[in-house]
Amino acid sequence: MDKLDYNILRIVQNNSRLTAEVISNEVNLSPAAVQKRLKNLRDSGVIKKEVAILSAKHLERNLTIITNVVLERENIASLNEFKLKMREASCVQQCYYVTGEFAFVLILLVHDIEEYERFTQEYFFAESNMVRFTTMVVMNEVKASLNVI
Repeated sequence: MDKLDYNILRIVQNNSRLTAEVISNEVNLSPAAVQKRLKNLRDSGVIKKEVAILSAKHLERNLTIITNVVLERENIASLNEFKLKMREASCVQQCYYVTGEFAFVLILLVHDIEEYERFTQEYFFAESNMVRFTTMVVMNEVKASLNVI
């Protein structure tokens, strides 16, 4: 990757719907060269996915919850089982296996606290490997970005 690739990535990470012609004007390349570079960036996996970012508020997902999880056992089978469950839970937006005091940090989007309570009953209280979890309710989103560069 070179400087032109990085410039193209900076542009498309903010708006992937821009045409090659618009991008070409920004990076001083021909539209064909931009298309070729974009194809290479997609094929190589640098661009993993192009998605629409939905408004949680418009879809009545009004509550963002950050949850820290401590498991009793952290063997491969237990970790993989928990990871699978978190991947399948629709309200889990992000799940990180982390170092330190907690095993996992989860970010959830839920309609209300009742939905979060149902989630905890299904995934935490029914989980025999759960030691404890702590919950933080996001009061105000100060910054949420998907930008990498």
